[in-house]
Amino acid sequence: MALAGVGPGCYRTARMSPIPFAPPPAASAVPAVVPLVSVVVPVRNEAPNIAPLVTEIEAALAGVPHEIIYVDDGSTDTTPAELAAAAAWAPLRWLRHRASCGQSAAVVTGVRAARGRWIATLDGDGQNDPADIPRLLARAEAEAAAGQGAILVAGWRVTRKDSWVKRRSSRIANRIRVALLHDATPDTGCGLKVFPRELFLLLPAFDHMHRYLPALVLRQGGVVVSEPVNHRHRTRGVSNYGTLDRLAVAFFDLVGVIWLQRRWKRPVVEASGERGSEAASGGLGAGQALAGQPVVKAPGA
Repeated sequence: MALAGVGPGCYRTARMSPIPFAPPPAASAVPAVVPLVSVVVPVRNEAPNIAPLVTEIEAALAGVPHEIIYVDDGSTDTTPAELAAAAAWAPLRWLRHRASCGQSAAVVTGVRAARGRWIATLDGDGQNDPADIPRLLARAEAEAAAGQGAILVAGWRVTRKDSWVKRRSSRIANRIRVALLHDATPDTGCGLKVFPRELFLLLPAFDHMHRYLPALVLRQGGVVVSEPVNHRHRTRGVSNYGTLDRLAVAFFDLVGVIWLQRRWKRPVVEASGERGSEAASGGLGAGQALAGQPVVKAPGA
């Protein structure tokens, strides 16, 4: 089959992008302890931010079994060298896309390689604060203990430290998205999110999917909770995933997600009485991932 390439190592067939997967490089050590949470960080040309952000993640998760998984989305700077250096002193594994395939592809690659029950995603530019991860993780675990395994805790940048153009375009996009998708999430663009790995692997993978995770989780019958988080100015490097690029495809993304919502029915799965039935449902509890009613909880609810 002929493939229309969008760069060596990143292909697009019939407008669909296969998500690349590769084993971690040999130099990237695998932690001996099974982690509770895997922190997945997609990056492209973020060499100056690698060591400072890894240091902050380590400080935030001291005492919590964790691993850090960086996915280098085809960087052309010294990001690979910085990652190799950080892997020598932190519980870090890293994977590399041969060419840039986009932030969503990098997130999917990282989640697939993760070993933790919980996933925490984090932007690699240093604007998300790793100190917020324990609070979001605690909220996710509390929801799970209450019987809701299919939970997404989404960060909400109440006070954004971005340019006026980014803030304005996000407000407009959020209003349109909420009106069409009914996800009632104030900030789907925040890179800081916590969710079960099993839940994420049930979701359809496509370009820009990371911006529609609340709608996709609700489609799956899950619960979405928004929690206020800190947001910081970028102090090193420049943005590598542009605002105009996102706006150019936003309409088609919305149409695609609306189609996914309308073309999926959640069956009510009754207990079979067989042992191990929960494992067959992905560890999310009988019927939760496939049959639960969508619920969006307000911050702090």
